[in-house]
Amino acid sequence: MKKAAAGSGPVIIKKYANRRLYNTETSSYITLDHLAAMTREGRDFKVVDAKTDEDITHNVLTQIIMEEESRGTSMLPVNFLRQLISLYGDSMQAMVPGYLEASMDSFRRNQEQFKSAVEGAFANSPFAEIAKRNMAMFEAAAEAFKPGGAGAVAPGAQPAAAAEGGDDVAALKAELARLQDKIEKLGK
Repeated sequence: MKKAAAGSGPVIIKKYANRRLYNTETSSYITLDHLAAMTREGRDFKVVDAKTDEDITHNVLTQIIMEEESRGTSMLPVNFLRQLISLYGDSMQAMVPGYLEASMDSFRRNQEQFKSAVEGAFANSPFAEIAKRNMAMFEAAAEAFKPGGAGAVAPGAQPAAAAEGGDDVAALKAELARLQDKIEKLGK
């Protein structure tokens, strides 16, 4: 996970008895959704109990996962949860955190390699720009369908990106037509 700023260490979040979270970096109260967003951005933070100064980051991150899971789209399969629970108290329990962390690191690397491979496949072809635009539109569409995501739109409302996206589609069609003309000329 990235640091808040070079050499400054993690952002300290204080949790008060009234369950409010205080970001000491921005001097403002935040929510669990803010912490989830910070996590997605790669921001490093540490949550401490305001009264005892005890590190409660693990508990708060677990709480964020529980809230994300309760929003409808579950990422953790029931069988996985059962297996995880069954490992508590087992002689292998001490190995599980390291194994899960290594597995997630491997998954992230594979995800990045896949993305790089897709982008690299089109790097020196006339379709490179189209591939980049398609990837950007795919990522925007994926973000729009995340529960509570920035792109979430009320039912029946037209998303702003769709209104603006017409220009992108027109530009893509024009680019495709230009490339088709080029291919036809090369074929003659």
